[in-house]
Amino acid sequence: MLPPLQFQPLFKRYLWGGRRLATVLGKPIGDESAAESWEAVDHGEDQSVVAGGPYDGWTLRKLVEEKNEELFGRHAPQEQFPLLFKYLDAQRTLSVQVHPNDAQGAKLDPPDLGKTEAWVVLAAEPGSKIYAGLNDGVDRAALAAAVEAGESDRCLHAFEAQPGDCVFISAGTVHALGAGIMIAEIQQASNTTFRLFDWNHVDKDGNSRPLHIEQSLEVSDYERGPVSPQTPEPLDGGGERLVDCDKFVLDRHALDRPTPIADEDCFKLISVISGEADLVCGSSRSPLEKGSTVLLPARREAAELHPRNAATVLEMRLP
Repeated sequence: MLPPLQFQPLFKRYLWGGRRLATVLGKPIGDESAAESWEAVDHGEDQSVVAGGPYDGWTLRKLVEEKNEELFGRHAPQEQFPLLFKYLDAQRTLSVQVHPNDAQGAKLDPPDLGKTEAWVVLAAEPGSKIYAGLNDGVDRAALAAAVEAGESDRCLHAFEAQPGDCVFISAGTVHALGAGIMIAEIQQASNTTFRLFDWNHVDKDGNSRPLHIEQSLEVSDYERGPVSPQTPEPLDGGGERLVDCDKFVLDRHALDRPTPIADEDCFKLISVISGEADLVCGSSRSPLEKGSTVLLPARREAAELHPRNAATVLEMRLP
């Protein structure tokens, strides 16, 4: 048996970040802006570190190496923790980008997983856009010509983001997150991104970031077409399924009473995106504020979430 595990957030301070990780989610980002808060990650030198409890100070990689069966249950063995969960605060439009699939990622140097991901919109300023998928009829030649002309955005399907939207970005989907949007993101444990277009952004020294046009054109999925928000599917017993793919399952639960967390012999990532709750696991009770994330190992005591008035949580696991 393993206890519930909480980690120290790992902050990424890219130029497009803002202050909402602190003001909305209560993250201790200090006086600077922050773009991302990585809540659970095991990817090379990027390692979540346990905060408190009997495994205080352990990295997620050490847990994988020494507690594999207890952590993964029916999915054991795993060489690394296969998912990465983060919060993002986009104050500027992110680059137009695309991620490889597993087979393509395996050919990289060094090899990496592919990157399929899903976004849940937490906040969006009026008019903020999400770019997801290519417009109908856009093939490699058309996309290459648009990139050459500096007009790649005209090939992209776009829609105005609304809080609560869930957008599924499978590997190969050309996409960009617009300015003014804050999201929760679950993805494969990969950090491989190919940039098609960066909106002519420059860094603090006036330099443009490198583009990866040939790699992007090679891994783009030209059959994917326009991508719209997911249609949630009601779950028996409450809650809704947002994504069910071969890389992860993403559910959302609006809680107004104590709710058991199903024991499915697999780990579960739980994150509170609104309200507050207490996690009761065996004899322990852990407060979960808005923005808090906890990893429930596969081999654990029975667990329940007790909302304080009301809370909304994301639940993420392997299929």
